[in-house]
Amino acid sequence: MTFTESAAYGTYPRDSSLPEIVGTLNRAGFENEDICMVLSPAHPDATAVRDARIVNADLEQNAASVRMIGWFGRFGAVVIPTVGFFIRSQAFFRALMIEQDFSPLCGGSRTLAGLGFSQDDATRLDRQLGDVGVLVYVACPERARADWAIELLRKMGAREAASVETSSAAAAVA
Repeated sequence: MTFTESAAYGTYPRDSSLPEIVGTLNRAGFENEDICMVLSPAHPDATAVRDARIVNADLEQNAASVRMIGWFGRFGAVVIPTVGFFIRSQAFFRALMIEQDFSPLCGGSRTLAGLGFSQDDATRLDRQLGDVGVLVYVACPERARADWAIELLRKMGAREAASVETSSAAAAVA
């Protein structure tokens, strides 16, 4: 898997159903490995991960956290700034961890820049992430697939949905 020339993203409020959004993308032919989610640390699903403990008096809460962590592990990447990350895809690993040289950016902005967002968009979206809750990113092998993903993300209630033309810094996810 390598970064492609285009991708789509949608931003969603905290109360959006991530399994429903992902299920819609999967039914339309988008693979989990091509999906990256960036969650606000305040997102309910991020809280489940943050509060996960090896030894937990509340076995039901611990089981829910384990299920959430297992679900996140199925995607190309899931990033929760200040909490942790799950990266399954080598392309996302390179983009998010290895090839980052975005000196003026930090935290979530650096993550978004690694996905191909411009510095201005990365900073803007990082600021909004606290209010929005989650950004769903879909790597696409071609522009027509990115357009289809944008349409699906909008139908699933995205507050903002658009394409990302990856830069050479992120060059080539799908």
